[in-house]
Amino acid sequence: MAVPVPDPRRWRALAVIAVAQLMIVLDITIVNIALPTAQRDLGISNADRQWVITAYTLAFGGLLLLGGRIGDLYGRKRTFIIGLLGFAAASALGGAAASGTMLFAARALQGAFGALLAPSALGLLSTTFTEAKERATAFGIFGAIAGGGSAIGFIAGGLLTEYLNWRWCLFVNVPIALATAVGASRLLHRDFIAKGSRIPLDLPGAFLGCGGLLAIVYGTSEAESRGWGDSLVLACLLGGAALLAVFVLAEQRTDHPLLPMHIVKDRNRGGAALSVGLAVVGLFGLFLFLTYYLQVIKGYSPLKTGVAFLPMTAAIVTSSAGFAARLMNRVPSRNLVVPGLLLAAGGMAWLTQLKVGSAFATTVLPAEILLGVGMGLVFMPSMSLATLGVAPRETGAASATINSAQQVGGSIGTALLNTIAASVTTAYLVGKDAGNKLVQATASVHGYTVATTVAFGILIFAAVLAFFMINHRPAPEPEAGEDTEAAVRAAA
Repeated sequence: MAVPVPDPRRWRALAVIAVAQLMIVLDITIVNIALPTAQRDLGISNADRQWVITAYTLAFGGLLLLGGRIGDLYGRKRTFIIGLLGFAAASALGGAAASGTMLFAARALQGAFGALLAPSALGLLSTTFTEAKERATAFGIFGAIAGGGSAIGFIAGGLLTEYLNWRWCLFVNVPIALATAVGASRLLHRDFIAKGSRIPLDLPGAFLGCGGLLAIVYGTSEAESRGWGDSLVLACLLGGAALLAVFVLAEQRTDHPLLPMHIVKDRNRGGAALSVGLAVVGLFGLFLFLTYYLQVIKGYSPLKTGVAFLPMTAAIVTSSAGFAARLMNRVPSRNLVVPGLLLAAGGMAWLTQLKVGSAFATTVLPAEILLGVGMGLVFMPSMSLATLGVAPRETGAASATINSAQQVGGSIGTALLNTIAASVTTAYLVGKDAGNKLVQATASVHGYTVATTVAFGILIFAAVLAFFMINHRPAPEPEAGEDTEAAVRAAA
């Protein structure tokens, strides 16, 4: 039997997949910095401005399972290209928005096409790189983008808003998506599935799974403004949990499940998804607090704030593509994920010492580096474990699972930690001179540090969970000449 020859175009294909993933991730944060300008331009009320962010995360997080399964059934290259073209069209619509409603609709469309694109990207990566060392390098790059793309979004948003116009935070996706689609059509391996070979789409599962995720993401986003005890928030969270519970029962009884349960029952894949989800809870909370701390408390411009996140981005890239990629085939995955979560927790602990007058170099910078190195060690092996050992026809569903964990974790983290910070700040101001700017700043920073303490606890819990759940060990490297001998025996 002949030894399969790797696709010579695979590294160029990786560049295409990586650019698409970067566009998806940074689009979650690139609009954040442009939001105040867009709000004034379109006359969006303070009550409605959250929909610029929520419309994207709601559609993206809620439709990921469906998007992943569509890729499995109709071919990931096809859904990848359709996702890119749809994302470009939605971005153009948003950039040309003449009203708040038009912008909200465009952002929802971006999220929907992103949900089609993201699982296909990870699935294509998994099927393109099967050799252990190359897989480690490819997933190292992919993990670095997954962890650092949000910070790049802050920088890009600051540059575009400050020197061009807020609309370019959306228009910029158009040439990127179109160029990536052209590259994908030429470089990616065709995995078209003939009509006679396709299995039916699990529509009841799509309704239950996507409905449950939509309800949970919407509930957590509304908790920021309404509070966790609000009846609508509780109804969404409890209703979403109930729908997901019914979804699990239904998936165990159908012949063609949207999400085959063995994917999430595997302890390594389940542990990887939980590790990423909980890590992102802390990471997104950090982005939120540091953005407000640097701009409101320290007076940084949008661009300077984006640049301030560069050390963490560099640490994530170095840790993921450097340390983790080199070690993934040599040490058990647990030995990367658990120390990574503990390092990230150390960065959070450092930030609990934040004061109004804290210097960036002695307080924020060390915390960013610890968090960046830690997150790089978490994201890279977790992304690889998410699709490891999964049949090619199910990589989309597996990819959607880890993407859903990341998205739901980000939504919950932002809502939970923001609510904690706001309530602590309000309680701190009771009986004090709320009109005094220093008192206001001190109260805000106190709220940030309490919320950061909660994030520290979540990361410690994630480390304990990962220690007991993840037990994957790399296969021993073959002796010199062993591969050749095995190929000769197989051919004989």
